[in-house]
Amino acid sequence: MKKEIIISGFGGQGVLSMGKILAYSGLMDNKEVTWMPAYGPEQRGGTANVTVIVSDEKISSPILSKFDIAIVLNQPSLEKFEPKLKPGGILIYDSFGIINPPTRSDITVYRIDAMDKAAEMKNGKVFNMIVLGGMLKVAPVVSTAGVEKALFKTLPERHHGLIPLNMQAIEEGGKIIAKQ
Repeated sequence: MKKEIIISGFGGQGVLSMGKILAYSGLMDNKEVTWMPAYGPEQRGGTANVTVIVSDEKISSPILSKFDIAIVLNQPSLEKFEPKLKPGGILIYDSFGIINPPTRSDITVYRIDAMDKAAEMKNGKVFNMIVLGGMLKVAPVVSTAGVEKALFKTLPERHHGLIPLNMQAIEEGGKIIAKQ
């Protein structure tokens, strides 16, 4: 199993941390991983993206031009990465940031209303974990046990009390993702 994943959205949506947690989760599951974030003005409201590869075997290169899974959280990201999905790939989008939904017929498209669910949970900071939970429901590239271990590794100790809320957000994401 080898999955090449792009996660993209506006800076501040938790795109880079979602990729980091996904990569650490792969490590916790004894998989080979790469994590390549895009830094720069992206963190100040522009589009940010991160590529993650999770594999059972050695990864030859972290540089990708085509992806198995794309998570897009805004319209510019959809326009940039929908064409770069491999035929048969998975595209996941949050309805909040998308005006014109995906149009390709050779991929599987899922919609997740993560922004609405985060508001319902009264915590906008779990938005990215809801999206990650949705992805793991339709493409279980890592285990939820691996994600929980990764949260302990990636979050500062002072935030470890938030891990149960993050795990709940992952569970909720799995419940609300829907095929289009």
